[in-house]
Parts: sequence; structure tokens; C-alpha cells
Amino acid sequence: MLKVRTPKNGKVRRELEKRAPKIVETGKKTLILHGTKTSGVLNAVLTELYHLKKESSVKYSRKNDGIKPFESGGDSSLEFFSLKTDCSIIVYGSHSKKRPDNLVIGRTYDHKIYDLIEVGIENFKSMHSFTYDKKLSPRVGSKPFITFIGEGFENVEELKHLKEVLLDLFRGEVVENLNLAGLDRVYVCTAISPNKVFLTHCALRLKKSGSVVPRMELVEVGPSMDMVVRRHRLPSDGLRKEAMKTAKDQAKKKEKNVSQDAIQGKIGRIYIPDQKVGDMAIPDKSKGVKRERREAKMKSKDDGPASKKPKEDSEKPKENSE
Repeated sequence: MLKVRTPKNGKVRRELEKRAPKIVETGKKTLILHGTKTSGVLNAVLTELYHLKKESSVKYSRKNDGIKPFESGGDSSLEFFSLKTDCSIIVYGSHSKKRPDNLVIGRTYDHKIYDLIEVGIENFKSMHSFTYDKKLSPRVGSKPFITFIGEGFENVEELKHLKEVLLDLFRGEVVENLNLAGLDRVYVCTAISPNKVFLTHCALRLKKSGSVVPRMELVEVGPSMDMVVRRHRLPSDGLRKEAMKTAKDQAKKKEKNVSQDAIQGKIGRIYIPDQKVGDMAIPDKSKGVKRERREAKMKSKDDGPASKKPKEDSEKPKENSE
């Protein structure tokens, strides 16, 4: 049994809460890794993928030895890096004579390898090789359109798998509503053959159409490349079933003393307890009594001391009036 260690400070507790399972998951982070040997083309591909997902990606520039994703035990390093960086998608680049410009895209579940797909990069064009109006440059972190053209994405098993992986890689956070003015990019994936896909990145130019919905034009801003599917590994049925579990919709908590009306809307009922004024204890030194005493004291000061009348001396003889 593993010992469960509790966090000792608030920073660790908040970090663990971020990594804890949630009913509604946030966007998936991407980890970009280099293999033992990489080519200049592959380095450019990994760098531009990092720039496309800069807000939700982690890139390691060091070379990593001993990573062989499709061999038994060769994916342990990927699982370690996934746990360390809290990333759900891994992009691993390597170059060899047998598999030149090789790119492996994998997804994880509970920081364990869920599935893998391996593609070869051909006809790569960098962002810098395209000329366009820089005002059309997509903003960092904007929500993209993703379109898949070709019947292969519905009929061929390898392309169906590649479609799922590319959707997870580029879509970002899942949202319910979108502002049309904020849509400024689109990823176009075209199935050229049963094992080859053309991927390009375009900016959206909105123009007047005479209606509420504007007319959209695509301006290629790069990068673009051909992806040749080489190997892929699907998850087992048990792992897929476990990963696809969703939480049951929680019953809405009933609000007490609240009802809905078709005309008046939300109506609330308030209960006020009986106020027993006669049983309330009134303190002797209340504010009102103090105020009356203070006013009486001030009035007596204004009037001054009372004058005393002189007493008549009865023993004094009266003067003769003669």
C-alpha cells in the first residue's frame, strides 16, 4: 500500500487540486520532446508546434535517450514526463535512417500511455516562407476551426485515429459558445491517400456578404506539411471503456420555499417568526433615559442658580413717621 501524503502548505494543496480529476475537464496540455537524434526539419516542426500551442504546452530542448514508444518498456520515460508536467498529449520527434523525420503523437490517461500514432514529415514549409498581411496573423490562444476533407477520415482506420489525435492536439479548451469576431484561424486536413494527409494552417479574412454571416476567405500563414502514417497503437477495450466513463448528471438540489410561475417568474416564500415584544427585556440604562437626563441637566445650567428672597427682620423697631 502506498502512503498517502497530505499537503503541508497552501501552494501544494492548490497544485494538487488543479491536477485532481474533474467532472468537466479543462484544455489538455501538450509536452514536446526531442529524441536522441533529430534533423533540422524536425526541429523546426517541433518549434512551430510549440508556438501554435504556446499557452498550453511545455517544450524540452534536451535530447532524451532510451525512449522507444512502440516497444515494451520504452514508454516509461514518456509516462514520467507526463506526470511531471501534468500533460495529457505528448509529441516526440526523432530521426533515423529507417524512419527519417519521425513524429510520434501520443495521448495519456491517468498519466499512462493511452494510444500512439507515428507519422513521417514531408514537404514541410515554415511560417516564415509565407508572405501575407501581418494584420491577419492569428492571435495567440484563439479558438480555431478544424476541417477534415476526404472520405479516408471515415473509412480508413489509420486516418480515423489520426483525426482523433489531431482534434485533441489543436482544439484547445472545449467551449459552448463562440464569438464569430474572435475566430481568426483554421486548420485544414486533407486526405491525399489512405496513409497520407496534408495539413496546413490558415488565417480567416472576414468580408461583407450582404447578410449577417460574413464571407470568409482563407489565407495560408503556415506551417504546412505532409504527414505519412507509419505505425499506430490503439488502446485496449478495457482501457478505452475506463477512459470514456462520464460522471452521472447530478440531480438538481431542490430549493426550499421557491416556486416558478409562468407570468411572475421565480417566487419565494419568506417565514417570519412571531415577535413577542412583551417578553423582551428592556435594560434600565437605555439610551432614551440617558438622553432625557442629559437634556434636563443642560437646561438647569442655562437657567442659572435660583435667587433667595431676603427675610424680614421682625426685631428691628419701626421708625416714627412723625
